[in-house]
Amino acid sequence: MTLAKRITTILSAFLIAALVACAPTATREGTGQYIDDTIITSKVKAALAADPDVKATEVNVETFKGDVQLSGFVSSPEHVQKAVELTRNIEGVKSVKNDMRIK
Repeated sequence: MTLAKRITTILSAFLIAALVACAPTATREGTGQYIDDTIITSKVKAALAADPDVKATEVNVETFKGDVQLSGFVSSPEHVQKAVELTRNIEGVKSVKNDMRIK
């Protein structure tokens, strides 16, 4: 095997390993999905912050593959419903899991 073929083989193996490492699985996001989820989380947080009723600092937002989980302690049931409604209206949100509690 010539040196050029060996280098090509090594580089090909490295490239395949790098692509496999970035591939999504059922429990792990791929790079593109991670970026999409980060954008969704940012949009949800911005919508919550822009609403005069919901205190955005009381609501934690996590996104995984378009599924958004809201958690934290809010002051009324109306604020829970408003936060869920605002989240559902964000583009890219597939579902909303409400784990918020009334304090």
